[in-house]
Amino acid sequence: MNDRLSPELLARLASDSESSVRSSIIQHWRDAPDWVRRALLTDADPNVRRDSASAYSPPADLLPGLLADPVTRAASVPYAAPSLDLATDPDSAVREAIAAHPDLPADLRDLLAEDPDIFVRNAIAARPDTPLALRERILASVETDSPLAEWILSSRRNPHTCPSPAPAPPILTREQAEMLLARADL
Repeated sequence: MNDRLSPELLARLASDSESSVRSSIIQHWRDAPDWVRRALLTDADPNVRRDSASAYSPPADLLPGLLADPVTRAASVPYAAPSLDLATDPDSAVREAIAAHPDLPADLRDLLAEDPDIFVRNAIAARPDTPLALRERILASVETDSPLAEWILSSRRNPHTCPSPAPAPPILTREQAEMLLARADL
């Protein structure tokens, strides 16, 4: 977690025998070199592979293997071409990922709008290219009695974006700070 580690030490930790250390590297070294990413994307530990597939854009030659692996399939969908195979996958996480794919064609969008999984339909409703009539029909079908589930669904349709951070205040000399404090006492 030390952000001052050298790339050489980070690379050595990326091949540590403890999977928790390798997973920590994924979280803290987003700009790892290609050879480190490849090693983590093909790691023997399924959790390391899943975390890597979520964190790193996979090289094209590894994508077929990641899509074939049930552990990394959903996380790899954004890097694949949308297909009927992915839109009808038995894993709802894969279908939800393909529903959010930026290049999803209209025919697969319409197919996924009828998906039995509420989160898949919700992902279709959240798409900016979903026609208004279809969005309204989907939203009528995703109503739930659970306030928590409703909050989760609505937050995925309307993601919150934080405002830009405020600029840092100017650095003051000691004298300037004392003058400001003296004025504040009035």
